[in-house]
Amino acid sequence: MYYSSVEVVFQEVPGEISICFTITGCELFCKGCHSPNLWKKGSGQKLTDELYVKILEKYKEFATCVLFMGGEWYEEELCKKLKTAKEKGYKTCLYTGLTNISSSKIKNLLTWLKTGAWVQKLGGLESKTTNQQFIEVNTNNILNHLFQKL
Repeated sequence: MYYSSVEVVFQEVPGEISICFTITGCELFCKGCHSPNLWKKGSGQKLTDELYVKILEKYKEFATCVLFMGGEWYEEELCKKLKTAKEKGYKTCLYTGLTNISSSKIKNLLTWLKTGAWVQKLGGLESKTTNQQFIEVNTNNILNHLFQKL
């Protein structure tokens, strides 16, 4: 599994401070994608287990969630990383451009799942017309309202 960046983010998972891993190798090629540099497989840096644990340890007193932007195409590696995050007390989230992920292995390790390709005319999670969904996995509740302004 390769990543382009690791950032601490505040808006992608409402109410959480997330360590965000942006994974390369996306095969969806969404029109209007803000990160086409993520399409190339093997680009970026290898996310080794040692580096991953080091990052989780670094932010353990600050962050509450581990977020993967993509990576479902590396199912076994992603599951291993999600399991490690949960064992270290983090909540977990996956952002995917797919309308659903078929892997129950991945879903069983997630607190939240964002689905849906980027469609510019429909907007993102903050839009009432979006095709995307932010789902609490255990309850299957759609939480898009958390992104929308009142």
